[in-house]
Amino acid sequence: MGNHTHPMEFILIGFSVMKELRNVLFVPCLVLYLLMIAGNATIVILICSDSRLHTPMYFFLCNFSVVEMLVTSTVVPRMLTDLIVEKNTISFGGCLAQFYFFFSLGTTAFLLLAVMSIDRYVAICHPLRYSTILSNNVCIQFVFASWVTSFFSMFPPTVFRARLLFCSSNRIDHFFCDNAPLLQLSCSDTHFIELWDFLLAILFILSSFMVTVASYIAIISTILRIPSATGRQKAFSTCASHFVVVVIGYGTTIFTYVRPSKSYSTDMNKLVSLLTSIITPFLNPFIFTLRNEKVKEVFRDRLEYLRAVFSLTGIPRCC
Repeated sequence: MGNHTHPMEFILIGFSVMKELRNVLFVPCLVLYLLMIAGNATIVILICSDSRLHTPMYFFLCNFSVVEMLVTSTVVPRMLTDLIVEKNTISFGGCLAQFYFFFSLGTTAFLLLAVMSIDRYVAICHPLRYSTILSNNVCIQFVFASWVTSFFSMFPPTVFRARLLFCSSNRIDHFFCDNAPLLQLSCSDTHFIELWDFLLAILFILSSFMVTVASYIAIISTILRIPSATGRQKAFSTCASHFVVVVIGYGTTIFTYVRPSKSYSTDMNKLVSLLTSIITPFLNPFIFTLRNEKVKEVFRDRLEYLRAVFSLTGIPRCC
């Protein structure tokens, strides 16, 4: 690479040092990725195609499913390719692009989780004013702000990394261009970049987490004041799915990026990143649909419609 310069490409070590694990990971990861795409795409199609799901809650869920598909697709297809080929290289520009889209989309996901918690707060704590507070324009503004703010905020950190100098190695000890492994390779002073990253984490991750926590404190307080057990159970069921996704999402992110340096383990970090990149987005459609009677009702109706179409056209049904 030469001294103090930009490398033409990086080598993603990934799971190459664990050859037995590479062979074991490919098929399960491929299957989970395809199922994740199918599950989230099904949610998007159902919400867009049925008027019964044209409410703020499902509008936010639709956007969240789109984000899950996109953020996973920035990392997993490349990782799957690297599991079956020997030369795991990525260009300098490709690495920066992967970094930018992964963290921009990830930030969007956290902002949408906060917006979804506000939706549940209004639905349970102010049900009579729900349609007034969360009008169509307000919902669109929330979602638009989540997308635009995330992508604009990640532009400066990406530019800062494009100006870094690398003087020793171009081997990234990860299966994608993650933040910490990339900074570790640089011989430039990264204190300003780390401070900027910390401020962004406070601004988006911590603030969205605090909004979510505050919303659920108010929700739980309101639910506990409901006199009937049936009413409390129904109220809890309306936000249980979102709460589970919040716990998984923030829990894995905090474990991955907010830990003491002494407890940092590269292999563990890779496995946790694999969990957040594939398994969590794979589970989300099931978490949201298995406890949601309206989504299941729409799904059953669509299946019945497809069966009727196949019966009329004489096309053999596959299920």
